[in-house]
Amino acid sequence: MKIERASKAEYQTLIDIWEASVRATHDFLSEDDLQQLKPLILEQYFAAVNLTCAKTNTGKIAGFCGVHDGNIEMLFIAPEFRGQGIGSMLAVHAISTQGATKVDVNEQNPQALGFYQHIGFAVTGRSPTDGQGKPYPLLHMTL
Repeated sequence: MKIERASKAEYQTLIDIWEASVRATHDFLSEDDLQQLKPLILEQYFAAVNLTCAKTNTGKIAGFCGVHDGNIEMLFIAPEFRGQGIGSMLAVHAISTQGATKVDVNEQNPQALGFYQHIGFAVTGRSPTDGQGKPYPLLHMTL
């Protein structure tokens, strides 16, 4: 597995991974919320972060991570690659090479909370709504 900067040509693959991952881990999101987020991520959010992806030896993208201003803004793993250490590899890369020290996690996603706690993050605050103002509380975590 290797980590490389993601190219714009890979955005469609990344949004497919995002959707599959969100469907597997964010069961609290409504279908409407998911469909509203998808074009925003594809057309705006990917370009707003330093985006890296983990690729297999054959070049298949297994997951990706986006960092902006020391904050892990997105970290998603293709469902078939979950549990293989790829998320940890991407997070450690974000910390060591991109200066990431913060992350926000949906409170309703206990798997993500446990994952970030396992690699050294601690909850330092909470917001009652997400970045779009929706009623999905965020836990603010710091390394």
